[in-house]
Amino acid sequence: MAKKILAVDDSASIRQMVSFTLKSQGYQVVEAVDGQDGLAKAKAQQVDLVLTDQNMPRMDGLTMVRMLRGMPNYRSVPILILTTESSESMKAQGKSAGATGWIVKPFDPNKLLEVVRKVLP
Repeated sequence: MAKKILAVDDSASIRQMVSFTLKSQGYQVVEAVDGQDGLAKAKAQQVDLVLTDQNMPRMDGLTMVRMLRGMPNYRSVPILILTTESSESMKAQGKSAGATGWIVKPFDPNKLLEVVRKVLP
């Protein structure tokens, strides 16, 4: 069965690029428009990996990561942050929130797939 990935980003074009890249390799993709929507979708169905933006309306990526990590069924699910933020302090905050990895936009589709393959069991 195909691995299910939750892609959370307030930019429709980024969601489309992420979705297209992942689907081309056989992954199932669930899209969410912000952290609140992402959290609701993660609660509604179990996913194998979460890919989230940091800066979004209603709920940012780090808040969503912390909330997911507080849920028993998301304690060990890989969570990657895909964002324009590249400062070491933001990456440190991501790590302490429970993020598995950090990818800076604009992203290279091949690099994204490489990281996804690395973190997905």
